Amino acid sequence: MALSQILTSRIEEAVTALFGITLEKVELQATRREFEGDITMVIFPLLKLVKGTPAEIGNRIGEYLVANTDEVERFNVVSGFLNLVVTGNYYINFFNRVKDDEAFGTVAPAEGGKAIMVEYASPNTNKPLHLGHVRNVLLGYSVAEILKASGKKVYKTQIINDRGIHICKSMLAWQKFGNGTTPQAENVKGDKLVGHFYVEFDKAYKSQINDLVDNGMAEDDAKKQAPILLEAQEMLRQWEAGDEEVVSLWKTMNGWVYEGFDQTFKSIGVDFDKNYYESDTYLLGKEVVEQGLAKGVFEKDPDGSVWIDLTAEGLDRKIVLRSDGTAVYMTQDIGTAIQRVKDFPDVGGMVYTVGNEQDYHFKVLFLILKKLGFDWAESLYHLSYGMVDLPSGKMKSREGTVVDADDLMDEMTATAKTISEELGKLDGYTDQEKAKLHKIIGLGALKYYILKVDPKKRILFNPEESVDFAGNTGPFIQYTYARIQSLIRKADFDYTKALSVDEVNLHEKEKELLKLVAQYPEIIQAAAESHSPALVANYVYELVKEYNSFYQAVPVLGSEVMNEKIFRIQLSKKVGDTIRSAFGLLGIDVPERM
Repeated sequence: MALSQILTSRIEEAVTALFGITLEKVELQATRREFEGDITMVIFPLLKLVKGTPAEIGNRIGEYLVANTDEVERFNVVSGFLNLVVTGNYYINFFNRVKDDEAFGTVAPAEGGKAIMVEYASPNTNKPLHLGHVRNVLLGYSVAEILKASGKKVYKTQIINDRGIHICKSMLAWQKFGNGTTPQAENVKGDKLVGHFYVEFDKAYKSQINDLVDNGMAEDDAKKQAPILLEAQEMLRQWEAGDEEVVSLWKTMNGWVYEGFDQTFKSIGVDFDKNYYESDTYLLGKEVVEQGLAKGVFEKDPDGSVWIDLTAEGLDRKIVLRSDGTAVYMTQDIGTAIQRVKDFPDVGGMVYTVGNEQDYHFKVLFLILKKLGFDWAESLYHLSYGMVDLPSGKMKSREGTVVDADDLMDEMTATAKTISEELGKLDGYTDQEKAKLHKIIGLGALKYYILKVDPKKRILFNPEESVDFAGNTGPFIQYTYARIQSLIRKADFDYTKALSVDEVNLHEKEKELLKLVAQYPEIIQAAAESHSPALVANYVYELVKEYNSFYQAVPVLGSEVMNEKIFRIQLSKKVGDTIRSAFGLLGIDVPERM
């Protein structure tokens, strides 16, 4: 049981004994650094129920806790706050319970409990993954791992946008300008080759628009009448009609892209339990619309189009079926959500990792699914996130100026190599060891820099800044982990035995470190509840800062007292284990040497 839960129970007992009332809620918070204490009770809510000043009430509760509990050794009251000092014995006993627990902080899924499906990535097949996708996949993967650690069964999924005019543009450009080339012939990843032809299409399209405008056509008309665009639209119609030749080319080029995506996902260290394809799902939902009409959820306009009126909920009317009977994106998303629960009947909620430009879309989608009567619709969450910018400015995929995810990962590895060499961090390593470490450091820097920021905030990503070996960065935390492993390797004594409270004289720095370690389970639960890897990232940074402060303040292997050496190596090891676990939730590797 967490310290906050134990103290909540003790305080409730104290209030009942002292004042004859039952507290509905005990408000606890971390004690501010300028005051003595480990955890603080907020007294103000009690003033409505008990006569007396905050100081009087706080002192009476504090005295009761010192006299009647094993956890509190002293207290002080500041204004309306009761600061409690927890006994060193509590922390030593806590440490002995968890020091060898490899799963510390995590909770196993309950038998028969509802699962959560987390969707992330969801790329288009006309281009490689880019920096925007990187934030998406890192967030989605990390949230999935955090939810798992919090005790949920999780399925990871993506829906690949493999149909529509975008892929037809790449296909048409390949036919016109590709001369039958393949990824193998060009020695490039398939997604990059297809993305190249998407850019080539756009160049030809703009050239044709300029020609039409030069010949007197209005620009808006030229954009609609450019021959290459009309050809792409015709190709889409042929695909939807099942034209054998078009479908064959579509399968071939999408196959190239899927292979490229798989390589990128493997490099970045994310995976999926199930892939959905828009070509399979774009007709889903039409049947549900018919059912919704019968229930009165939807309404049909005179032109035959079907809508839902959400004005009473502060939204607007939303179309779910066009007058010609074709589906819109909303219809597909309704159908896909329902299909997922059919495929995975234990799913009781879903998380959609999609940029904040789609906030309104998901408000509408979730509301429609609730109105259709699906109980799992109460547990849908839009993991909305801000865009990622580089110092050089915005990215545009049509113009080929997007920051390619593979190139970014290569650049991060190269940056890690440059900085490591300048600092002399990897002297004595083989070239193979260096290359492996450069990738671990570079990817760790990238992932941590992105995940330490609250998802809703926009990010200005600076590659050099992210690979700094000092400050709130991935490499700084990785370096501390490696330092701990080095200490453990140097320990030439048996440090495995548990020490009793009589054998440990707890140093204040050790206590501060134990307080932070003890918070780890609550951090995981809070991060799962808020769908925010940033809570885990910033927690592990605080843990590392506190460890480095401890390391500077007390001798570890240099102590002349054997029990001190044993306890400090055990504590160091637990901090290292917690760093590794927390970074695992962020999808970041930690090196044993650095």
